[in-house]
Amino acid sequence: MRHLIADPVVHREHWRDDDDDRPRLECGVCGVWGAEPHAASSIVALGLHALQHRGQEACGIASVHEARFHTERHMGLVGEAFGGADLSQRMPGSAAIGHTRYSTAGGSFLRNIQPMFADLDQGGIAIAHNGNLTNFLYLRNQLVGEGAIFQSTSDSEVILHLIARSRKAKIVDRFIDAVGRIEGGYALVCQTRSKMIGARDPLGIRPLVLGRLGEAWVLASETCALDTIGATLERDVEHGEVVVIDKDGLQSLKPFPTRAARPCLFEYVYFSRPDSVVNGKSVYEVRKRMGRHLAREHAVEADVVVPVPDSGVPAALGYAQESGIPYEMGIIRSHYLGRTFIQPSQGARQKGVRMKHSPNRSVIEGRRVVLIDDSIVRGTTSVKLVRAVRAAGAAEVHLRSASPPILWPDFYGIDMPERDQLIAANKTLEEMRTQLEVDSLGFLSVDGLYEAMEAGPRDPRNPQFTDHYFTGEYPTRLLDREIEEGGREVAARQLSLLVSA
Repeated sequence: MRHLIADPVVHREHWRDDDDDRPRLECGVCGVWGAEPHAASSIVALGLHALQHRGQEACGIASVHEARFHTERHMGLVGEAFGGADLSQRMPGSAAIGHTRYSTAGGSFLRNIQPMFADLDQGGIAIAHNGNLTNFLYLRNQLVGEGAIFQSTSDSEVILHLIARSRKAKIVDRFIDAVGRIEGGYALVCQTRSKMIGARDPLGIRPLVLGRLGEAWVLASETCALDTIGATLERDVEHGEVVVIDKDGLQSLKPFPTRAARPCLFEYVYFSRPDSVVNGKSVYEVRKRMGRHLAREHAVEADVVVPVPDSGVPAALGYAQESGIPYEMGIIRSHYLGRTFIQPSQGARQKGVRMKHSPNRSVIEGRRVVLIDDSIVRGTTSVKLVRAVRAAGAAEVHLRSASPPILWPDFYGIDMPERDQLIAANKTLEEMRTQLEVDSLGFLSVDGLYEAMEAGPRDPRNPQFTDHYFTGEYPTRLLDREIEEGGREVAARQLSLLVSA
């Protein structure tokens, strides 16, 4: 009989800081194959710098030169870890992969930083993973029961163990064999002695793009990484596709049953950089359309439209253009504070939050303000911003969310609270308005978001996107969650029997 792991470190980490209300994405990945001699690690470092918004907790690079791997993994930002001029000497080679991380599965430990590396019977292999496996604990328990020894608490290590235990002869087939057993949302970049392999989950929940840099091939989470290193976009890696890059060029494999794509809507709402193109759509233009639809659905008489920087800016522009209300930078964000949740004390964190966003009194004082944010999760950040805007003299504050109400948690790589911590899941619109201390409150509708994606209205029988955080309709089974909830039900029944006895 197998049991779910009891080690609390292995379970999903939820909110890190009561003062920081933003959803967090697990990571970004980047890989280069066939670069100029010893240039790959420097190119990957630049790509990771462009993907820093996807994870600022830790980063790592693995390069390969003459069949020998060189790996470095560090806590902190990419520029601090890989900004030195000697990087190409420390990590030589024409092929490398890299990862920038914010943890959702596993803890904040050096052993969990990627790329993860292992020596197999066919040589070294390194893997970088963006996303979350929904059957991680189930597979990990199986592997531990078979004698596997884990060095980390990250779900990504499961993939290495599955590759190592596959009975297939070729490394690509072993990789496909392993990927066929995992579930969830993922984009993978894998490096062997002679190949770079990329893969995207069968629904395309997490993004992955393919580019060219001269004769070199590039894989990355977003097109902004390609732009930064000077590469050109070839195409998106398709949902369920495995690409294999070696000295003979690129090979595309479709080893899994065909399914309709359902990319994650939160890539457009918040996570991706506005200058990226995700699944063929400009993130910036989508966010502007979200603002336009928001203005149609929740019009209000006001004097100025103010974005919550930085992710609320495109939606605020769209709202202003549609409504005719002037757009102004009524909140100024400091980019030099670092992340509030790593401050050593609660008092320091609170000061960090107040200093991160400063109201611009000359824009706000005496005016009716429409405050545009990308989303509202628990509401803790929102109420602080509203109070700051009122303290700067706003006559009225009308809060608008450019995404629908977030009602359900995520299990595909977004660190989002459980349902009992989501403000929209537990309060009526009027209760939320009162708690957030605003004169009016409005959320973009799900159909409005689909229309902003130029796909709407939403068809409940065949949704085109992953949207469970708004609808509760998860695109895959949640095996670990089902086992966990089953265990809780059994424990509750046992407790009930004990009490009744």
